[in-house]
Amino acid sequence: MRIDLSGRTALVTGSSQGIGKAIAKGLAEAGARVAVNGRDAGKLRDAVAELTAQVPGADVIQLAADVTTTDGVDTLLAALPSVDILVNNLGIFGSQPALDISDEEWRRYFEVNVLAAVRLIRAYLPSMTDGGWGRIQNIASDSAIVIPAEMIHYGMSKTALLAVSRGFAKEAAGTGVTVNSVIAGPTHTGGVEDFVYQLVDKDLPWDEAQREFMRLHRPQSLLQRLIEPEEIANMCVYLASPQASATTGAAVRVDGGYVDSIVP
Repeated sequence: MRIDLSGRTALVTGSSQGIGKAIAKGLAEAGARVAVNGRDAGKLRDAVAELTAQVPGADVIQLAADVTTTDGVDTLLAALPSVDILVNNLGIFGSQPALDISDEEWRRYFEVNVLAAVRLIRAYLPSMTDGGWGRIQNIASDSAIVIPAEMIHYGMSKTALLAVSRGFAKEAAGTGVTVNSVIAGPTHTGGVEDFVYQLVDKDLPWDEAQREFMRLHRPQSLLQRLIEPEEIANMCVYLASPQASATTGAAVRVDGGYVDSIVP
């Protein structure tokens, strides 16, 4: 299958590293003009330089803006008034005992992981529906379904994203715009190697170490290794394509079989 996104403009939030950067790269490789977004201008410059080196001829835009604030979204919209593809990838996570999570932390996780996505959908969906074509994706997590006891505030926010995606898909019904969520499983992103080596033998080569980690600490994974960011990106590029026109309102799993269910 050849995916051609030439002539399409994409925005990927939180894309200076990790899954977001991999998604931006995949979209650029498919021919899309890609806006890379984050708060740290230095990290963004590095990400854009890396992407343009990896994808010769790529049209990559650097947009430093904090999309968790209305001022940040206004800055983003002034530079990029409309997009064809919106990938809400920005998110925060962290472990904390359930009874120690404060009201402030509950609000922060909701505002960053959920409300920021809602705000951007609200900003960009009208122009998509007016144009009769668009793709919106919200990057969720296996934690949306398998709520982790050590970070239920994070799990709650990702569950909420599933509802947001389904609801806005109904709002966009019949317009040519699709809205989906992507359920990402345990992924090999920055810092995860240190975390893995805290739990398994530090002398093991990385491939063996991650498999031992999965065997001992994520045994429900059928993949039995961490997912690479590019594997998440492959699904996102497909969902952004014309070929995915009949997939909307869905929670699409790229979780390595982590969620023990035959349905999302």
